[in-house]
Amino acid sequence: MPSNDTRLQCGPCLLRPWQSGDEAALVRHANNRKVWLNLRDLFPHPYRPQDAEWWVGHASSEQPPTNLAIEVDGEASGGIGLVLGTDIARYSAEVGYWLGESVWGRGIATAALEAFCGYAFSRFALLRLFALPFAGNAASCRVLEKAGFHREGVLRQCAVKDGRVLDQVMYARLRPGGAAELGLQAPGS
Repeated sequence: MPSNDTRLQCGPCLLRPWQSGDEAALVRHANNRKVWLNLRDLFPHPYRPQDAEWWVGHASSEQPPTNLAIEVDGEASGGIGLVLGTDIARYSAEVGYWLGESVWGRGIATAALEAFCGYAFSRFALLRLFALPFAGNAASCRVLEKAGFHREGVLRQCAVKDGRVLDQVMYARLRPGGAAELGLQAPGS
C-alpha cells in the first residue's frame, strides 16, 4: 500500500503515489507520440490500457516510492521518478519525468522537479541526481536548469530514438549538504 505521507504540494501540481483509478488518465496523457519522442523506448507507444494497469500496479507497490504521479487539476497528468544507482554509483540516481501535452507550458514540470529533488535527497542516501535529456529537447533542458541542475556535458551519438541517432545532455544536481551529510568523505579531502 502506498505511503500516504508521500504527497508533495508544489504550486500548480501535486506529487503523490500512483493509485488504482489513475489508469484512464494515464492512457489519455501518455498515449501521445510527442510525449513518447522525448522518452526512453521502455515507455510504450501506443500506450494502451494494459500498459497503464501494469504501471500503476508496479509503481503503487514501491516502498518507499521512487515513482510518483504528477497530478494536475485532480488527475494524473504525468510522472516523475528515480532509477537508483548500484555498486559504485549507489549514491547517484537518474531522474526522469514526463507530462501530457495538454499541460505543457504551465511551469508544472519545473515545480514538480524542484519538489521531487527535495523528496529524493531527504528520502534516499543520494549525493547526486542526474538527467539525460535528448539534446534537441530544449524545453526539458530549461526545466532542469530552472530546477537547479547544471549542464555537465554532451554525450555525442549515444542514443537511438525513432530510428535517429541523437546526442544527450548530462545534467546533474548535487545534495545541498554534500558528502559529509551522509558521513562520506568529500572529493579532495
